[in-house]
Amino acid sequence: MSGKSFEALIPERRYEVASKITQRVVKKRETRPSISDALDQVFLHKWLGLPIFFAMLWAAFRWTFDASAPVSDAIDAFFSWLGEIAATVPNEVLASFLSDGLCGGLGFVLVFVGPIFFLFFALGLLEDSGYLARAAFLMDRLMHRFGMHGRSFICMLMGFGCNLPAIMSTRTIADEKDRLTTILVNPLMSCSARLPVYVVVAGAVMGQYASAAVFSMYVLGLALALMMALLFRRVLFGGEPSPFIMELPPYSKPLMRNVFIYMWERGVVFLKKAATILLAGALILWFLSTFPWGAGVENSYAGLLGHAIEPLLRPLGFDWRLAVALFFGFMAKEVVVEALGILYGVEEEEAVSAILANSITPLTGYAFMAFTLIYIPCLATIGIIRSETGSWRWTLFSVAYLLALAYIVSALIVALGHLLGFG
Repeated sequence: MSGKSFEALIPERRYEVASKITQRVVKKRETRPSISDALDQVFLHKWLGLPIFFAMLWAAFRWTFDASAPVSDAIDAFFSWLGEIAATVPNEVLASFLSDGLCGGLGFVLVFVGPIFFLFFALGLLEDSGYLARAAFLMDRLMHRFGMHGRSFICMLMGFGCNLPAIMSTRTIADEKDRLTTILVNPLMSCSARLPVYVVVAGAVMGQYASAAVFSMYVLGLALALMMALLFRRVLFGGEPSPFIMELPPYSKPLMRNVFIYMWERGVVFLKKAATILLAGALILWFLSTFPWGAGVENSYAGLLGHAIEPLLRPLGFDWRLAVALFFGFMAKEVVVEALGILYGVEEEEAVSAILANSITPLTGYAFMAFTLIYIPCLATIGIIRSETGSWRWTLFSVAYLLALAYIVSALIVALGHLLGFG
């Protein structure tokens, strides 16, 4: 049987029979290789394919931040102006609620509409051109080495947008072990909700290397997903992933209509979340950080919570404010940015960045970004894992292992950074 699985041999034999029949009945004229074939010689090259793929992702992220900067600045300026007007309300508590809770909270979230929509625009161009399908094909060999199905990479790519539809898309994976492995590692794919945290922290402490630091989070998430998949496959599930066969679409010029639809359908998820979960989170954070009234942020309910969990995170260099931000990040990752703004008592992204630049080191900031990347994305992700696995055991396992992994990786970053003299 040449060491191949029975499932792999069946489609292989079918293609062999089809090939023999085709040779008998079809006469081919000598033709020059098509443009699509020529491009595949480059994009699917054994050695050049992966570097080209990561270079394209890097270019997409770099363009995202540069192109979206004016949009973010305009939204930031608008909510700052609105907050100043709200602060003039005679009632002190109501003024704080409107200015800090409502305008400040929404402003901190909506300022990232630009980067998120522009990122989906870039990914839409890659998908409508036919390149993303080839990226999945290109990654199939690597995925098999780490015990994952080739189709898993398509699900993982979707995780760059949102982990919820990405986890739901694992229904297309027939083998239960392959599917469960993909579900467990998918939260490590950096969804758009983490992007605001990266932008603020990297912009504050990474200087000219901010874009590289943000890009590295996506690479780190992918690397960790592959390593954990290999571990799960060997320790929990065993066996080999099933074979992956897909038809590559022809290359085509992206249609702007399709790209804009792609961008809108995925970006509007963020807007809906901003109008519901994130607004609720902002108001809860405002209440916890404001009351008891007049006590000050450090002596507020949020301050007491932060000081209670700070000892656990102090070895990573995180103070009580960062601890509170991570705690509320369980609700949704965008809330981390809202929490920092409310806890620092400022209403602009630039003000938060300025405070972070003076209160944490680049090493601490990078460890904070890594922690944000790794631990469970949001409450909705927990719910969808429970729904797709049908098991609270696997759901709680995913929450626990992601928290432990976040702590271990962040601690390693800090320790290695100190050894290299970056402390």
